Amino acid sequence: MEENNNWKQISNDVNEVAKKIKNKIDNEDLVDDLKDSLKSTIQNTSDIFNSILDTVEKTVHDQEIKDETKSLIKKINGELQDLVKDVPGSIKNMFDSNDLEEE
Repeated sequence: MEENNNWKQISNDVNEVAKKIKNKIDNEDLVDDLKDSLKSTIQNTSDIFNSILDTVEKTVHDQEIKDETKSLIKKINGELQDLVKDVPGSIKNMFDSNDLEEE
């Protein structure tokens, strides 16, 4: 009877490990999807900034306003770039900490 319990326990352990592996793979896929989405968002934001800069260049005649606007957009762009550098690690850390909590 104890041998049957041992096999049942082994089967349960194997099922548990299989579930953890599946969850890990699902989380990795989710992280990859988030990274792709973030890259797309960054590219779209970059396109918007370039469009704004082109519009300012073509429509604003006051050089001081033009320069200030360009400077402001470059500052915003720099802030976004700094933020983007930190995000991938934060996303990965978030999922890694969730994995630890589940265990």
